[in-house]
Amino acid sequence: MKKKLLIGFGILVVLIVAAMFYLNNRNRTLSPPGETAVETSRMTVSVAYSRPSVRDRMIFGEKEEGALQPYGYYWRLGANEPTFIEVSEDFIFGEERIDAGKYVIYAFPRKGEMEIRLNSDLRFWGYTEPDYSMDLATVVVPISQNSHTEQFTIEAKETGKDAKLVFTWGNYLWELPIIRQ
Repeated sequence: MKKKLLIGFGILVVLIVAAMFYLNNRNRTLSPPGETAVETSRMTVSVAYSRPSVRDRMIFGEKEEGALQPYGYYWRLGANEPTFIEVSEDFIFGEERIDAGKYVIYAFPRKGEMEIRLNSDLRFWGYTEPDYSMDLATVVVPISQNSHTEQFTIEAKETGKDAKLVFTWGNYLWELPIIRQ
C-alpha cells in the first residue's frame, strides 16, 4: 500500500513538473525575450524585455472595451517578466538624477500618453507589481500613431551623445529620452 502511494505521488510530481515546463515554454513562444542596446560616446544603455504580439486584440483602451492594457493600469512594458534597463553612467530620467545601474521600468498607459516609471526593486517577477515606494522617477511621454508593429518592440537609439528608447506596438509609438548627467 505504501509503495503504491509513493508511486502515485511520484507520478503526480512528474506530471506537475512537465505541465510547468510546457506552460513556461508556451508563454515564452507567444512572447519571446527581446534585448536592445546602444553605446554612445558617453554611456551604454541596454534593455531586456519580452515581446507580446497584437494578435488581433485591442492594445490600449478602456477596461470595459476589453483592452489588453487598460488605461490607468500597471503594465510591465512587455510580458512574462519585468522589463529591465541598465545604464552605465549616471543619467537623467524625467527630471530626476539617477545613479548608474540596473532598474525596472514599467508603465501606466493613458489616453494619448504613457506614464513610465523607474523602480529599484529588482526582486519581483512575472505579473507581480513592484513596490511603488521604491519608484525613483516618473516621466510622461506622448503616444503617437505609427505603422502597425505586430510584436512589441523596444529600440535603443543614439541621440548625439545621449540615448532614447523607442517603443512600438500595434499602431502606437512613444519615446523615452535617457540623458547622461
